[in-house]
Amino acid sequence: MSKIAKKDVKEQIILGIDPGTNVMGYGLVLVKGNKYEPLQFGVIHLKKYGSHELKLKKIFERVTGIIDEFLPDKVALEAPFYGQNVQSMLKLGRAQGVAMAAALARDIPIAEYSPKKVKQSVTGNGNASKEQVAEMLKTLLHIDVPKLLDATDALAVALCHHFHDGRLQTRGRTAGWKAFLDENPGRIK
Repeated sequence: MSKIAKKDVKEQIILGIDPGTNVMGYGLVLVKGNKYEPLQFGVIHLKKYGSHELKLKKIFERVTGIIDEFLPDKVALEAPFYGQNVQSMLKLGRAQGVAMAAALARDIPIAEYSPKKVKQSVTGNGNASKEQVAEMLKTLLHIDVPKLLDATDALAVALCHHFHDGRLQTRGRTAGWKAFLDENPGRIK
């Protein structure tokens, strides 16, 4: 009787980022098949930097440092959402763009998920509070909930990406040109 060789389970590291201009959360999840575990999570404090430009520089440096240390296979980011203050949204979008640039500079694929999609993926409720997300992560990842929930939000983004099996989804739009062509054969001649 011969032993059947067990298929190699591919490992991957997903870096989740919850962009912010005062506090940016990050979380790294190691995925082995359908199993996952947290590697590290925390926040990047940016309030102490005077100008928005300096904050953006620090975001790039810190995200690049995290990437160089942990070598993630993928980066998933939470998309900015529109609130009452347009200027805040623009600043948040810049912060997200700089984090994306850090990943792209290292040739790491990126994905973007809406806050509602992240909450839905982790808690089953797209309108869940930050505290509810953190409590669910406490159960899923066996972690202590940190004081700053930006870190758990980032872990939730990484898990959301894993739960969606790496399908790039950005607020209901096609993830890229190739995906668009694949989903719409015959539209381009």
